[in-house]
Amino acid sequence: MEAAKTVAIAGNPNVGKSTLFNSLTGMHQHTGNWAGKTVANAHGCCRTPNYTCTLVDIPGTYSLLAHSPEEEIARDFLCAEKTDAVIVVCDATCLERNLNLTLQILKINPHVILCVNLMDEAEKKGISVDFSVLSESLGIPAVGICARKKKGIQNLLHTLDKVLAAASENKSDFHTTSLTKCKCEADITAADDVNTAKAGHTDADTLIKAAESIAAKAVTFHNPHYRAKDIRLDKFLTSRLTGYPVMILLLAVTFWLTISFSNYPSALLSHLFTKLEGVLSALLFSIRTPLWLHDLLILGAYRVLTWVIAVMLPPMAIFFPLFTLLEDMGYLPRIAYNLDHCFKKCRACGKQALTMCMGFGCNAAGVVGCRIVDSPRERLIAILTNSLVPCNGRFPLLITLSAMFFTGTASGITGSAASALLLTGFILLGVSMTFLASRLLSATVLKGLPSSFILELPPYRCPQPCRILLRSLLDRTLFVLGRAVLAAAPAGVIIWLAANITVADASLLTHCAGFLEPFARLIGLDGVILIAFILGIPANEIVLPIILMAYLSTGSLVQTESLTSLHTLLAVNGWTPVTALCTMLFSLLHWPCATTLLTIKKETGSLKWTLIAFLLPTVFGCSACFLVNSIGKLLFHV
Repeated sequence: MEAAKTVAIAGNPNVGKSTLFNSLTGMHQHTGNWAGKTVANAHGCCRTPNYTCTLVDIPGTYSLLAHSPEEEIARDFLCAEKTDAVIVVCDATCLERNLNLTLQILKINPHVILCVNLMDEAEKKGISVDFSVLSESLGIPAVGICARKKKGIQNLLHTLDKVLAAASENKSDFHTTSLTKCKCEADITAADDVNTAKAGHTDADTLIKAAESIAAKAVTFHNPHYRAKDIRLDKFLTSRLTGYPVMILLLAVTFWLTISFSNYPSALLSHLFTKLEGVLSALLFSIRTPLWLHDLLILGAYRVLTWVIAVMLPPMAIFFPLFTLLEDMGYLPRIAYNLDHCFKKCRACGKQALTMCMGFGCNAAGVVGCRIVDSPRERLIAILTNSLVPCNGRFPLLITLSAMFFTGTASGITGSAASALLLTGFILLGVSMTFLASRLLSATVLKGLPSSFILELPPYRCPQPCRILLRSLLDRTLFVLGRAVLAAAPAGVIIWLAANITVADASLLTHCAGFLEPFARLIGLDGVILIAFILGIPANEIVLPIILMAYLSTGSLVQTESLTSLHTLLAVNGWTPVTALCTMLFSLLHWPCATTLLTIKKETGSLKWTLIAFLLPTVFGCSACFLVNSIGKLLFHV
């Protein structure tokens, strides 16, 4: 059996390489409407009529003259790996820029297919492409596709089949020559036209001119003002006058929608899990399970596990699609552009804004997303500060306490809007602390000047609702929930043991709370609250139920019937608005969860940086709580 052919998928950032990769392989690699999403090679398989192919989706690059780790990955693969063919993906709306890379790749591999993507976008903007002119000028096949809608994929596969057949018949070993050329990056430059490009001309300006010349012959603009609408939107969304208010408004609306529509499904899930608990309990008793083991499994592991799912799943199922919607429309890079000035003042990188936005859903996902930051110093800053914005797991506590102590018990739009505005205020505080921490790190352990920030603003695109729902649920919601579930079940066992093992007529949980009481009071909390945050390291969602369990001395997690009864319980145990505010501040600014810490260790490969990532928000949180508590004592004599 003939070995699988290796086919690379190359192109500029944000031209649809990963979307094409998914269409050809049937895989679900995450895609996004912003540059720099792909940060490592992805592998998959597909078939042409006569060949089995291993497809390699390499990171986007503008040139084989690498300027970032991602571009180095792309360059090294194209130069050092034996590829039977290369599919160069281009954007039909800006072909003249994309052809520059195509000409460079032609110098090291003659078996190239020019794949012009986003033909639907080009048609909407009145842009037509003459593929016969492209093919004749470049000396390679050129095909048009729309990867998102899977149009033109079969034509591409048949074209790839022909190119692979031609490559198999070619007895010359072009790979050795190509590798030699790549070792001298200065040699990867330009040509007056395609023929001189293949001959190895060394004028970069000429290469650019050649690309522009080919594009001018092949592309026709029927509407010369096709970008006028995008320009007007950019002036509004990226203006210093309107850009920031729009960002804050969209943030508040996102949280309002999440709060408004997550309560009912959470209650429904909780009700279903309660019924299932009875069934499982009866099953365990029917097989004569010891009482202690029954309580450990049901009252410990099961209740913590189901609490996390019931509290975490509905908000995530709403928040992530909304977040993906903004990403798909092309708004997230505009946020990075708006915040670039602020991050530059902190000697950090504007791309950190994108990873910070990812952290709203899951800090661990935000840490992984920091790979898009080119500078190692700035990537570390982004990793260490990512947990200063609250993840989805901290939202339930923030929302619950804000409703009980600050926005009142107002129902309907009024109550949810007030909670959303207060939550937005806390988010802005977290963003401000991100700026402060970035500046602090840049001035101490990670000294340095900010690198130049170049981020291509993608075109505005109409979102695809079905695709957004599928991607947000599979790639984000279920992925994050799965990691939380894996952490929650063992945590439930530990919490149950701590609440039920007694020493000197008191549980271990009570002893630990008493030990932490003096320090906790200093920062406006109590020992129970602080131990709940410590035991909640596996998953922030279980902090509040641990607090309830400790106050009620039930030995297992419990749920209250209403916010009113919960407020009464907390007030009986000494809670004041100052206590609630300090608890919310500590929830916003404290150590990352276990999943995030493990991700930081994996991404940095260093225990030192993992420890700093643990201590940095904790010190900020303790300091903020101490300040608020001190002011509260002065003003209210509490």
